[in-house]
Amino acid sequence: MVIKNQKGQALVEYVLIVAIISVITIAIVSYFGGYLKDSITKTSCSLVDQEYVPGTKPGEATCQNKA
Repeated sequence: MVIKNQKGQALVEYVLIVAIISVITIAIVSYFGGYLKDSITKTSCSLVDQEYVPGTKPGEATCQNKA
């Protein structure tokens, strides 16, 4: 009877799972990146007491001083 070491096989499976999760995460951030940037900009505008000005495209919003 030959006993085989299967530790290498489990390691490859874990690496594949981590790689798939990484690719999915990068795709989601790339797709929703502009919206995420706008929400962070909106929050930072309120923290520094400025007015949030939405941009024409997602990710182009800015903060301006209140008039």
